[in-house]
Amino acid sequence: MWIVDINYEGISMEKRRKVANPLALAVLAFLLMEPMHPYELGRRLQETDKDRSFKYNRGSLYMVVKQLAKAGFIVEQETVRDTERPERTLYALTAEGRRELYDWLRELVATPHEEYPHFGVALSLLSVLDPAEATELLRRRSEALAEERRGIREAVQGAADAGVTWVFLVEEEYRLAVLDAELGFVTRLIESLSDPDYARTWHEMFGSRQ
Repeated sequence: MWIVDINYEGISMEKRRKVANPLALAVLAFLLMEPMHPYELGRRLQETDKDRSFKYNRGSLYMVVKQLAKAGFIVEQETVRDTERPERTLYALTAEGRRELYDWLRELVATPHEEYPHFGVALSLLSVLDPAEATELLRRRSEALAEERRGIREAVQGAADAGVTWVFLVEEEYRLAVLDAELGFVTRLIESLSDPDYARTWHEMFGSRQ
């Protein structure tokens, strides 16, 4: 009923990377196609909706590009000058960068990693809240999750209707699967919190501390 600390075994340690920011993985993947300058990389991230998976701003993108260059994963290929736009440096993927891209991506696809989402933190301390209040808060969360799910489904359907190949939408399908699972979990949790036996036990333990 209070805080339970459970140790899990079998989750592999994440390999230490020279550039650990996940945004670096996206940069390497886009440079696999062709050399680009940072502005073009940012535009491609937005056009393909990858900015939903990789949180960044212009400053952080340029910082990651510099880190990748320092690590030897990318290299300045040429500087482009024209009369309409400022000078732009094009970056190309190196052989070491290609190896890093595939090694990192294969690890992320195949190996589960320990994550610490905010909701998990809240759940570990949920017993502190009055069951009635916790139930109401979870109902609000359920409504927000359902709304998010509707938005993603509409976006996925629109992209599919426009002819986008399914593999380029797979991260959104994953988000839908996670949302479906969380909605089911929240629904069951609300039912458990509504159990009179739990409410009685909670009041015996915490009622006097409110």
